[in-house]
Amino acid sequence: MFESANRPSAPKWLWLLIFAVIGIALVFALIWILRVTRMPLRSHRGPLPLLSTSQSELAARLAAQVNVLSVTIGERSADKPESLQAVTEYLAAELRRVGYEVSEHSYSSNGQKVTNLEAILLGDDAASGAVIVGAHYDCVPGTVGADDNATGVAAILELARMLHDSKLRKTIRFVLFVNEEPPFFQTDTMGSLVYARQLKRENAAVSAMLSLEMLGYYSEASGSQKYPAALGWLYPSQGNFIGFVGKADSPELVRRAIRSFRETTSFPSEGVAAPVEWPGVGWSDHWSFWQAGYPAIMITDTAIFRNPYYHTPRDTADKLDFAKMARVVEGIRRVVEDLSSEP
Repeated sequence: MFESANRPSAPKWLWLLIFAVIGIALVFALIWILRVTRMPLRSHRGPLPLLSTSQSELAARLAAQVNVLSVTIGERSADKPESLQAVTEYLAAELRRVGYEVSEHSYSSNGQKVTNLEAILLGDDAASGAVIVGAHYDCVPGTVGADDNATGVAAILELARMLHDSKLRKTIRFVLFVNEEPPFFQTDTMGSLVYARQLKRENAAVSAMLSLEMLGYYSEASGSQKYPAALGWLYPSQGNFIGFVGKADSPELVRRAIRSFRETTSFPSEGVAAPVEWPGVGWSDHWSFWQAGYPAIMITDTAIFRNPYYHTPRDTADKLDFAKMARVVEGIRRVVEDLSSEP
């Protein structure tokens, strides 16, 4: 029993080596965390400015579109093919109404015809890589998908309307995808993956893809925002911001996009360039473009990490804040304009 007391302690040099290794590891961990989380400029803080007349009108149009999609049409899933066809026809008609030619990219999924919709705003330099702005219009069976993802679809319709007469360098492709939700998510019949693979086969150049995934749910309550892993130490606890999500190994696009948003838009924003293995990072249509080798990011209210009604029948329009959503959509318009004007 006395042997341990007489055992010699580790030499001093060994403890110094251990502490040095730990210190170096902590430095590298800090550098990595900063690379993942650090974004240009600062997020808006403090009270929001009063809505302008144009923002109020935009909020009303967004609310009207979300109500058509989630109330008038309702569930938009493969379980209800007649509803899926109705929403496809409605969205094509809306894009044509504001002056676009609409391409219907149909394919077979589980023996059923399904369709991606595309409207193109030609740029002055057709050879430069296009900017793709996309959102999925289907929802989880048994839900009406107001936030997920009627908000993203309404944003696409409004962005297409607002930008229709713009003269930009790069071509913009507005795309509405089918089959994003389970059981199609990240399978060969996911609409955005079918579309991205077709672009790849055609050797189409793409400079950026923005996936608009749930844009309407906000909360000022402390603790309303959750995060994967330990990110809660680094980001706000209030779910009152819009999120920009990109890949850790190619962070340039997410940083360019959030810089543009922060330069032009008085609304809280947070960004991350995270490993694709982290929960939530690849949970939308931008994932499909990563598979095809195209630069892509997601713009989101963070879905399951904030909205308690995510993928439930209670995901309804009355839970959404269209005034905040209008500010976000206006900011996204400026991001698209900037990306489409770059050399």
